[in-house]
Amino acid sequence: MSRLLRRSAAAFGALTMAVAMLVSAPTDHAVAADLGQFDPGMIISDSIFYDAGSMSAADIQAFLDTKGANCSPASGNTCLKDYRQATTTRSADSYCKAYAGSGSESAAQIIAKVATACGINPQVLLVTLQKEQGLVTATAGKSAAVYQKALGFGCPDTAACDTQYFGFGNQVYLAARQFQLYAANPSRYSHRAGMTNNVLYHPSAACGSSAVYIQNQATASLYNYTPYQPNKAALAAGYGTGDSCSSYGNRNFWNYFTDWFGSTNQRAPIGSLDQVSAVSAGTVRVRGWAFDPDTADSIRVHVYVDGRATQALTANTSRPDVGAAYGRGSAHGFDATIGMAAGSHQVCVYAIDANGGTNPLLGCSTVAVVNQTPIGSLDAVTATGPGTVQVRGWALDPDTRDPIRVHVYVDGKSVQALTADGVRNDVDRAYGKGPNHGFSTTVSVASGTHEVCTYAIDSNGGGNPRFGCKTVTVNNKTPIGSLDAVTATGPSSIRVRGWALDPDTRDPIRVHVYVDGKSVQALTADGVRNDVDRAHGMGPNHGFDATITVAAGTHEVCTYAIDSNGGGNPRFGCKTVTVVNQTPRGALDSVTGGMEQFTVSGWALDPDTRDPIRVHVYVDGKSVQALTADGVRNDVDRAYGMGPNHGYSAVIAATRGQHEVCVYAIDSSGGGNPRIGCKTVTVNGTAFGALDPLSASSAGIQVRGWAIDPDTTGAIRVHIWVDGAWQAEVRANVSRPDVDNEHHMGPLHGYDTVLARPVNQASGGWSSGSHQVCTYAIDSTGGTNPLIGCASVTVP
Repeated sequence: MSRLLRRSAAAFGALTMAVAMLVSAPTDHAVAADLGQFDPGMIISDSIFYDAGSMSAADIQAFLDTKGANCSPASGNTCLKDYRQATTTRSADSYCKAYAGSGSESAAQIIAKVATACGINPQVLLVTLQKEQGLVTATAGKSAAVYQKALGFGCPDTAACDTQYFGFGNQVYLAARQFQLYAANPSRYSHRAGMTNNVLYHPSAACGSSAVYIQNQATASLYNYTPYQPNKAALAAGYGTGDSCSSYGNRNFWNYFTDWFGSTNQRAPIGSLDQVSAVSAGTVRVRGWAFDPDTADSIRVHVYVDGRATQALTANTSRPDVGAAYGRGSAHGFDATIGMAAGSHQVCVYAIDANGGTNPLLGCSTVAVVNQTPIGSLDAVTATGPGTVQVRGWALDPDTRDPIRVHVYVDGKSVQALTADGVRNDVDRAYGKGPNHGFSTTVSVASGTHEVCTYAIDSNGGGNPRFGCKTVTVNNKTPIGSLDAVTATGPSSIRVRGWALDPDTRDPIRVHVYVDGKSVQALTADGVRNDVDRAHGMGPNHGFDATITVAAGTHEVCTYAIDSNGGGNPRFGCKTVTVVNQTPRGALDSVTGGMEQFTVSGWALDPDTRDPIRVHVYVDGKSVQALTADGVRNDVDRAYGMGPNHGYSAVIAATRGQHEVCVYAIDSSGGGNPRIGCKTVTVNGTAFGALDPLSASSAGIQVRGWAIDPDTTGAIRVHIWVDGAWQAEVRANVSRPDVDNEHHMGPLHGYDTVLARPVNQASGGWSSGSHQVCTYAIDSTGGTNPLIGCASVTVP
């Protein structure tokens, strides 16, 4: 491998630039590429650069014949289109597949085989041959010396070309392989994709450089092969000469590729609209193929009919002919049937670019579509019941043997859609479209005279002709019934009884109950009423019997029979009923005060029910508790005969002081809730205090602290216990201003005493050791005496 392959690709630059300058102004370009579109960070896309199947050997030969049409060979000099040589067989390696050598191969065959082996677009190799030596468009044959270094491979700046890389086939193969080497080992080379690179304008460092973000590997490979970007002068010159700091290799690569093969970033899809033909009434077959050279995937095609988008297809059906012709696989065909109205239509198909580029028109074709009108017969329309008619006939579409749809209209309104698929052998004998074209259906209608019409629905979306109308008269008998009784059954309920039937059916019908003009309940009249059956002969299941909730008072109750066929719903009875709701009663027997609570007891009942009812307790006008009056009170049962379970009793927490306690009985039927009693009660507060730290000597134990009863400002008593035994009673009347400051009950609430000798000890002072002392506050009203505190003390 030459020094060129081991160092940065700068060695290619001088030769590339020098040769490029020789071919900088070719004469065969009618319109030059727009270099204003040149992007130094994206000279060519990866999808195009590595598209090895873009041209076959025949395509390449045709291209060389065209571009080299003016080339004249001379003695010892050969035009590229005529060049041939023997080639060497090469084994596959990490960068190229195997290459089978031959005794004689044309330049086109060598380029095509190298492109396939090394995965490089043959267009890239053709453009590189042009920018390096001008071989493609040369007007005179070139010498063997030129072909030996056709792509400038192995020709460093500072030495002669390395002879081991000589030969046209060798140069093409090694250059293509080198492009794959760049891609496989990007970190070994100066220019890398996906990052910002400092790219020179010219081999002379004095000409400067600029930062270029190289977007892809193909562009990085071109810079590694020819490490210069064109400056403004080079870009402004087209194919011509810029200034002394201009270089032309990558400019000319982009120029030639764009002029010869189109965009280096985006290629338009190609394809063909092979067929547009009417295949049946209302349908057209659209067939062809399309692919995008920038991707191996199937692409979308859009079908337009008369200038409007009609269908989107994926060109993914098998087309081996396309695969053989273009080498891009077979999954690029499309073949679809599209519905169309009768008449002449222009059908156009567009190939949708995979990368959001231009969507080229594949072709347009005009097609004539014929659609025959459906036919049929409305054979009969007959009344079959009080609210139904039977509709019979047949319908078919001459464009298909399949059953079609039929729409039934009554008095101009659509009422039913059905499929004409019943067996009609007579229709088959007459029209030869098969027997399954009959229809027979039942349609619900109100009583009266109606016009019934039928329409045949075209299978292809064409017109839907009316094929028959008939007039029919339908009778509907009015339901009958009786509201036998409406009776009050409780303080908030009534019982409604009666019967109802529809003479058009033996089935039970619905009954609606109205109270005071408002619907309150819907019933089914299906209860057994043998008397009704004997009278009307429509079966026994026509009775109704229901309980309905109503408020207390006088009400009008009416019943309506609901017609089974959607006709009128007659009112067949109204009755007036009075519902009485008795007021609950009870007593608040007692309210007893306690320590921060009180006990309330009494009884309550609702004369409308034997069940226990709820009572609500209010304190000072605010609801505090809800109770159920279900305690045993035999005295109440003896007095009212409503059962014993109507007593209530509860302990309720309250703040100390005087309170008004009231109790309300809750009506079981949602009526008024009367107050059944109020009483005043006084609630005591709980005494409290503190036991200060103890002290002891051989003379006794000093006990100090304070105690208050919130029910009085006077001094209360304190009991002292030692080791679980009562020892003394003292009055908490010692001045304690600190306690007054905190509780505002006066200062005379302290206690301070010395326990000289326990009353239960036989003699002589306290025994030495630890003792537990506890103090209790004695309630001034005889209530609970709370523990103030306990502490341990050691007597010496």
